[in-house]
Amino acid sequence: MSNKPRILHVSAASRWGGGENHLLNLCQEMDSATHVVLCRKGSDLFNRLQLENIEVYSSPLFTKFDLRFVWKIIALCKKHQIDLVHIHDTTALTLSIMATYLSKKLPLYILSKKTSFPIKDRKRTLYKYNHEQIKKILCVSDITRQITSERVTDSSKLVTVYHGTRVPKQLKPEVDLRKIYQISEDALLVGTIANHIRAKNLETWISTIDHMVNKLGYTQFYFILIGSKTDRTANYLQKIKDKGLEKYCLFTGFIPDASALIPQFDISLMTSQSEGIPQFIYESFYYKVPVIATEVGGIPEIIENGINGLLSRPHDGASLANKLVLLSQDRSLQQKFTNISYQQLLENYTTERMAASTMAQYKEVLYGKNGTGS
Repeated sequence: MSNKPRILHVSAASRWGGGENHLLNLCQEMDSATHVVLCRKGSDLFNRLQLENIEVYSSPLFTKFDLRFVWKIIALCKKHQIDLVHIHDTTALTLSIMATYLSKKLPLYILSKKTSFPIKDRKRTLYKYNHEQIKKILCVSDITRQITSERVTDSSKLVTVYHGTRVPKQLKPEVDLRKIYQISEDALLVGTIANHIRAKNLETWISTIDHMVNKLGYTQFYFILIGSKTDRTANYLQKIKDKGLEKYCLFTGFIPDASALIPQFDISLMTSQSEGIPQFIYESFYYKVPVIATEVGGIPEIIENGINGLLSRPHDGASLANKLVLLSQDRSLQQKFTNISYQQLLENYTTERMAASTMAQYKEVLYGKNGTGS
């Protein structure tokens, strides 16, 4: 083994999200390891990594059991003499476990558990999460670790490693949101970065706007949501039309490096029904934009209600709307929230800290707790 451990990162995701941002941050921040990435052909991650100084490969993936992807894992481990495989999502886990049936010479595995979804109580699912090849499961939050422990037999494998954001940032936005979307300078801009998936619960995002406009009569807010559209989008747009909210909100679709746009928000809003911890919240902390979010997943671990942000029950658009009104009218409260959140970010939630914690887990798997390999 070389002085720098050789890590193969395996991702089967198609769209860009927080998990893919985490993988990129690890590769960029952790120069004490050599990184190779395997991802789905044509995925957002593959397209992005080709722009970076990162060795990236792709394979077609038409089903969760595509053997071409499995053989690629085996081939890359051999070609690059990989020391450790870091698995980044549940489909990648399935494919990596399949690889153990086809090769007996694979390195050990580390799995990142980036959501708070419980592991399903199914024989095959339990088998792959408890596979002997997996030596560590890095959980994005304490609640993720707790939920995962209900289905993983050896809880000593579970470690909480919070993700984070890169500091300092040098990205400059290429888009002026108010100008390009003709949003009034007088409007309070409430921003959300989220793909149109079930976990983000955009039904509550819409009901929040509905309550704000049609129940409370506040029309000075404008809601903008940045993220990849899906087969759910048409239904969301129809609900917005039915409620007469077209003048008060907008879906932009995917925008590269969207976090650079956060300083243009007056308030950041998350309406999720399930989360690990959203990257969007970390980045709002960095840019000193106050956050209102639902108290799901690991979010209450980084936001204390009334101390550095406001939390609401999930599925409660009325509560979120009321909190938006409260926060928008209290500049001193906004300042308090952003100052505390920014300091907490610098102390606990940077990619430098995340990379160091992850490297410590790599070393423990590779060399043992005493650093001798035993």
